Amino acid sequence: MVSKHLLFAKDRKDDFRRLRRRITRTHLMALVKPSLAEKQTPRMTAEDRRQQIIDVAIRLFSQKGFRGTTTKEIALAAGVNEAIIFRHFATKRDLYSAIIDQKACATEMVAKQAEVTRAIEHRNDRKLFEILALHILEVHDHDETFMRLMFYSALEGHELSDMFFRNQVAERYREVANYIKERINEGAFRKVDPQIAVRAFFGMVIHHAQTKRFFNQSLGDQKSSHSNRVAAERFTDLFLAGITNTEQPSQKRK
Repeated sequence: MVSKHLLFAKDRKDDFRRLRRRITRTHLMALVKPSLAEKQTPRMTAEDRRQQIIDVAIRLFSQKGFRGTTTKEIALAAGVNEAIIFRHFATKRDLYSAIIDQKACATEMVAKQAEVTRAIEHRNDRKLFEILALHILEVHDHDETFMRLMFYSALEGHELSDMFFRNQVAERYREVANYIKERINEGAFRKVDPQIAVRAFFGMVIHHAQTKRFFNQSLGDQKSSHSNRVAAERFTDLFLAGITNTEQPSQKRK
């Protein structure tokens, strides 16, 4: 007669074997089972994936700054492995450059540059400065991340601010300063320092855009507070009144 203790021991041993097999199967399934991020993120082309990473990086950088955002967080928000980030951008600097390129090469930016070029060629002073002012106001209204990126990068001493200023802002300042210098030589503008004049113009427009965005304050009356175009026209009026050579026939408003 088999002892009850032996039967019990045998049952316990069988239970242990079944449990071990079950654990092994579960572990193997976990290894081959795709992660939650991979399940939820549809497969993209390399170009689409690269664009997605840029968009996610812009959003996180503008919310948390550059020091407060890691590539691991970008990968998590994009639903990819961190290695994918470095597959598209070998270094963080490459990612920063891509952000600047995206901001600078946007369709509306290219279109505005074409308008600026035509205004310069036609010597249409009012058109030129209204285009520039309106573009600044529209960008700050519709792309809050842009302003935040610039502030974060400047306050943190980040290289993105230097890259952007050197590649975009400085080039625009030179272009407008050269135009003002040419118009001074042509007698249309008073003799002023072109560099100071450029900073004065962009300074008042950008200050208005920042005040409107961060403090929800527009110009004094209700009419102008609802229109960036009106604001651009008024800033242009003020600027041209200060530098136009009144001894020459005044340029008609077009």
